[in-house]
Amino acid sequence: MRKVIKNSVLMTSILAIGLAGCSESADGGADASDITVCWAAWDPASALTELSKEFTAESGVEVNFELVPWTNFADRMLNELNSRGQLCDIMIGDSQWIGSGATYGHYVQLNEFFDAEGISMGDFLPTAVDAYSAWPKGTDNYYALPAMGDALGWVYRKDWFERPEIKEAFKAETGRELTVPTTQTELAEVAKFFQGREIDGKTVYGAAMYSERGSEGITMGVTGAMYPWGVTFEKNKGKYDLDGAVNSPAAVEALNFYKDMFKATTPPGHTNAYMVENLDAYKSGQVAMQQNWFAFFPGIVKDEAVGGDTSGFFANPGQNIEASVLGGQGMSVVAYSEKQDAALQYMKWFAKPEVQAKWWELGGYSVHNAVVQADDFAESTPFAGEFSKAMSSVQDFWQEPTYAELMQASQKRFHDFVVADKGTAQEALDQLKDDWTKILAADGKIEE
Repeated sequence: MRKVIKNSVLMTSILAIGLAGCSESADGGADASDITVCWAAWDPASALTELSKEFTAESGVEVNFELVPWTNFADRMLNELNSRGQLCDIMIGDSQWIGSGATYGHYVQLNEFFDAEGISMGDFLPTAVDAYSAWPKGTDNYYALPAMGDALGWVYRKDWFERPEIKEAFKAETGRELTVPTTQTELAEVAKFFQGREIDGKTVYGAAMYSERGSEGITMGVTGAMYPWGVTFEKNKGKYDLDGAVNSPAAVEALNFYKDMFKATTPPGHTNAYMVENLDAYKSGQVAMQQNWFAFFPGIVKDEAVGGDTSGFFANPGQNIEASVLGGQGMSVVAYSEKQDAALQYMKWFAKPEVQAKWWELGGYSVHNAVVQADDFAESTPFAGEFSKAMSSVQDFWQEPTYAELMQASQKRFHDFVVADKGTAQEALDQLKDDWTKILAADGKIEE
């Protein structure tokens, strides 16, 4: 893990430069003929590339894109920020980066710019503002504009669920109707029903679930169960009091649940799977359901094999509470950019309600109230209503400046228990609590 050393004098200078850029931008002028937006290489970036042509037509400023596959995105772009590189004028960085982006001066603070341009954070979903824009959490210090809302959801083979013979078999086995799961326990029940079943002469499996070890996959999957169980990382928000929260009885129950469902319902060899592997398993007809980000759902709708009426969508089921795992990104101006005025002009344009509406139409995920609270939003796509439901109850991983170290620890502990069958759930969570305590203590947040 790279250690970023904070030089307070240098960071103060960088932030001062950033704020100067914010003030100058109030006149709407651009100081460059082009800007570069850095993001991941995926379908929403293609939609933003298309949308940005309208900005160029209006402003004369060309928008270039530096797009990196998700497998390399964090390493590539965090290296760029840590080295104070000038490749990126705008960074659409992961929600988990907001703490380091603010603390280490990578991102320009945007409050003065927002005030000068009449951009109100009250125009966006509160959960999105808290997740993508604010640091510290719960404050009105803004370092990003909510750009790409996202949450972890589920896709299911609607055509299989509707077959009379499958419905009859499910009711005979379970005593209830085969419907979209509304709880985590119903989710597991449905997945186990499909596991090993023969459909159209082919053996199928219950669910494609996250199990990837290298980046963040299994943590996103496990927390998809933990959050609905009511698990939090702290007993009191912002107090870093981990013991009895991270390793609580509810956390143990949820972790055991995830392992049981994973072992009982996934395809053979699905032991290092994240976004692409789950998509592949679903599109090839191997599984009845897949766990994945809403960002991929427009592609499912258009897919020749599983699109149209073949697939349905649902938000992450609740259990003790309703809760979904947050994904998505905010749009930040990079403090080391020499084209901040043009970058801020682009951000001002992107924040317009009419642009946000086009963003949604093209396959981006707007979290602007004018879009998601429109009367016809739920009917605008097959998954719009479920997306809105998920975004109302999202919870996120740590957004501390040390998030990458915290993530590495959870990846190891969860993968060791769920996939590699090492130890018990209680042991894994006790170890994780100790890991996180050491990391936060080294960062000065708590006493070890």
